[in-house]
Amino acid sequence: MSEQKRSSKSRGYEMRKRAADVERTRQRIVEAAVHLHGTAGPALTSISAIAEHAGVTRLTVYRHFPDETALFEACSGHWLSQQRPPRPEEWGAIENPLERLTAGLADIYRFYRAGEQMLTLGIRDQHAVPEPIRAAWEEMTRQYVEVLANAWPEADDPVRRAVIGHAAAFSTWRSLCREQGLTDRDAVGVMVTLAEAVGTTS
Repeated sequence: MSEQKRSSKSRGYEMRKRAADVERTRQRIVEAAVHLHGTAGPALTSISAIAEHAGVTRLTVYRHFPDETALFEACSGHWLSQQRPPRPEEWGAIENPLERLTAGLADIYRFYRAGEQMLTLGIRDQHAVPEPIRAAWEEMTRQYVEVLANAWPEADDPVRRAVIGHAAAFSTWRSLCREQGLTDRDAVGVMVTLAEAVGTTS
């Protein structure tokens, strides 16, 4: 092998190694932020704390994530990749409105239970979460409500929509299951019964 080819091969190896090192550092930062967001909460998680937990400098954190939105987007994506988010495309295929609501709320409540600590701290500290991230989470909840409400003949009924929106909220699950001690299944049953009753009382 000529000296030129050996040099080119060496440069290629060094570039790949450097890229891999950069990616590993970025991943450490993301994992550190996710850990701190899920234990202390976003409002109490500083860039200095993330850097210390990741074993890097503050400057390194800023090199990878120039603003809070970029960091939160990476954190949210990483955390969600470790969860099993609700799948509205599956329960949205169920035609019967009560069956769809039952399946949907069961799926949503399962997700809430699995991610309870992170979701609790995220909602508590939502003032510290960048607006685009808050908007994305709100849009996700709106999507759940839309899919659940559209199964009913009177999909635009404001009272039923309000009940379904209430049922799909994390705060509702937490109130029923954590504060009142219901199982997820019982909580789903209560909310489905309430949604069904709307049609008989309105």
